[in-house]
Amino acid sequence: MNDNSPPTTGNSFGSAAYGGDNWSPRESSHADEIGTIWADYRIDSEWRRLRSVLLHRPGEELHASLDDPDAVQMLAAVDVGRAQEEHDRMAEAYRDAGVEVHCVDAPDPCPPNLMFCADLFVMTPQGAILARPASTVRASEERVVAKRLATLGIPILKTLTGTATFEGADLMWLDEKTAMIGRGPRTNQAAIDQVGNLFAELGLELIAVDMPFGTMHFMGMLRIADRDLAIAWPRRTPHATVRALEERGYRVAFAPFGDEPESYRGINFVTLAPARILMVAGLPRVQSWFEGLGIECLLTPTDELSKAAGNVGCLSGVLARDPA
Repeated sequence: MNDNSPPTTGNSFGSAAYGGDNWSPRESSHADEIGTIWADYRIDSEWRRLRSVLLHRPGEELHASLDDPDAVQMLAAVDVGRAQEEHDRMAEAYRDAGVEVHCVDAPDPCPPNLMFCADLFVMTPQGAILARPASTVRASEERVVAKRLATLGIPILKTLTGTATFEGADLMWLDEKTAMIGRGPRTNQAAIDQVGNLFAELGLELIAVDMPFGTMHFMGMLRIADRDLAIAWPRRTPHATVRALEERGYRVAFAPFGDEPESYRGINFVTLAPARILMVAGLPRVQSWFEGLGIECLLTPTDELSKAAGNVGCLSGVLARDPA
C-alpha cells in the first residue's frame, strides 16, 4: 500500500477538492489568459504588422474544376501544378516578410475551395469566430479549420448555429473596438445577430451594412492599408462604410477600378504592415496607383489561382497582428 495515498474515508469538508483552504480559484479573465493558457493570436486591426497566417496548399481537389468549374464556384478549370507553384510563392513571400505561416491539416478527399482560408474564420482580440459557409459546396470546411485552430491553441469563441451563414471575408476591423460586417449572399442577418451578441459580450461594436447585389464578400469592396488609409471600390462601397471610416480619421481613397478582372484582383491584397501590402503581380496600373498613395507593394503571381475566383486576400486566413 502507498502510504502517500489520499484518504478514501472520513470527512472531506475543508479539502481543496471541495473549496477548502488549499482551493486555488481561477480569478484571471479569459482576455488575461490569451498568451498564457491560450496561444497569443489576436486581431483588432487590419493594418498593424501581420504576424501569422493560415494557408492551405491546394491539391488534387482542384480537379473538381475541370469538368464544370461553375459547379464548384470557380471561374475556369484550374491546373493543379501551376496553382501549387503560385501558392508556394505566396507562402514564401509571407515568410520573407517575416510572417509566420501555418498550414491547414487537410483531409483526403479535400473540399475543392478549402484554400480560401479567409472565408473560414475571423479573429478577434480574444479568439476566433468560426465561419459557417453559405453554400453546400463549402459546407464542412469549417470543421477542418476548427481542428487546426484548436491544435494552434486558439480559442473558438463562437460557432454559428441555426440558419446563420457567415464567412470571414465579410468582417473587417475599423478600430480596436469596432468591426464592420457585410450583409449579403455569404453572411445573413441571423449570423449578424449572433456575431453582434458576441461582440456585445466582449465590449465591442459591430456595424452591419448591406452589400450590392451580385457581389461576393465585403473584402472585395474595402481594404485598409494603414492606420488612416482605406481603399474603397467606387459606387459599390456602402455609404455607411465610408462615413464610419471618415469618422474614425481615415482617408478613403476610391480606386480607379472598373468591372474587369484586373480590378478585382488588384483590391484583393493583404496588409503586411502600415502602408506595406502583398498584392497580385502583373498589375502595373493598380500597383502604380497604390504606390502613388505611399504604399509599398510586394508582389506574388496568382494567374492560375485567380481562376478559382479568389486571390491573395481570399487565400490568407489572418491569425495575428500586433496588438494596439
